[in-house]
Amino acid sequence: MAAAPLVLVDDATPAASLAAAPCVLVIGNFDGVHRGHQAVLREAVTEARAAGLCACALTFDPHPAQVIGGDAPPLLTSLEHRAELIGALGVDRVYVRHFDAGFAAWQPERFVRDLVVGALLSRRVVVGENFRFGAKRAGDLRLLRALGAECGFEARVHAVARDDVGAFSSTRARDAIAAGNVEEAARVLGRPHSIEGVVVQGDARGRSLGFPTANLDQIAEVTPANGIYAVRVELLPAAGTRPLAQGVTSIGVRPTIVDGPRRGWRTVETYLFDFKGDLYGSRLRLHFVSRLRPERKFDSLQELRAAIESDVVGARAALEQVRD
Repeated sequence: MAAAPLVLVDDATPAASLAAAPCVLVIGNFDGVHRGHQAVLREAVTEARAAGLCACALTFDPHPAQVIGGDAPPLLTSLEHRAELIGALGVDRVYVRHFDAGFAAWQPERFVRDLVVGALLSRRVVVGENFRFGAKRAGDLRLLRALGAECGFEARVHAVARDDVGAFSSTRARDAIAAGNVEEAARVLGRPHSIEGVVVQGDARGRSLGFPTANLDQIAEVTPANGIYAVRVELLPAAGTRPLAQGVTSIGVRPTIVDGPRRGWRTVETYLFDFKGDLYGSRLRLHFVSRLRPERKFDSLQELRAAIESDVVGARAALEQVRD
């Protein structure tokens, strides 16, 4: 899928170099690009095309909570993956405003005049129901609408998308992933949750059992609860992505392994079906399709091997079922 161009914005970015044309601007964090985000972004694209405007999104990095106090929530998607997912919806570009103490101190009027209108040429602005902006979150929807009337843009609130369980939200997706309920996460996200990482050298324990694994490190996204999962795997080259294989992923501390330098470490290891090749140093993306079972300790390596064999059969069946 084609990623929307990421345009980084900070105090040193000349305003004249940013916007290509007036736009419909959707503002939010968009972490996960879940079904609620998708609904409003698709609506904005349709509206922009009808009005002859660009469709754009504005997000922030790092997460504002990281700067103004409190704990930033764990990531569902990297900025690059967000741009990929948002681009697939037809959005023309994603503006990423660097969020630091200086930007956090901007008054609401400056946020609108300098960024939303002056730099990004917004003609329509779409936000969520709880949107606040400016220093100490002083700006609210009433002020945004008033500034819109003054500065020449229309401000509106998008409806919250939901299902029978409740509203689609990044928090709901994170909670499901943390519990290992990747099926529920997929219902919220509209696709399987994924993580990205670099393949590093392991201790070859899987190979000794007949199931060589790719061990992932440098993972930024929230990782599902310890357990065994059916996954689809993509290779992430310098540009674009491509399907690589299907597989089964083990997440946990490998309680049956009682020796070795990685004993007690939490690892993410994937056995790729029908694949042979050297992946060390490669960047992979794992899509979690189904949880097969929780992690457990076995009495012997022979029992562990038998369990892995069963997991492979179960993962192949789960992946085949989802494909159909």
